[in-house]
Amino acid sequence: MITAIVHIDTEPDQIPEVAQTLADLPGVSEVYSVTGDIDLIALVRVRRHEELADAIAAGISKVPGVLRTQTFIAFRAYSEHDLERAFDLGLDD
Repeated sequence: MITAIVHIDTEPDQIPEVAQTLADLPGVSEVYSVTGDIDLIALVRVRRHEELADAIAAGISKVPGVLRTQTFIAFRAYSEHDLERAFDLGLDD
């Protein structure tokens, strides 16, 4: 699995609408509104590098209200917290 962290600047009055549209795009697993110099952070998870172009260049960047993006490709995960939670089915032993 390839993970990309995408910093997104939006039109200030469109942050909630842009965030919801981004969250519905294929490959986008999470979208966060954040404080600081950017408006949103999206996590993109795809199986192949070629799919990043579809998710980011042809997807995120084309959403109305998105002004700029900056993409960071993750090399290695140092925490498996999310993976453990994803596999926790809540079954009693």
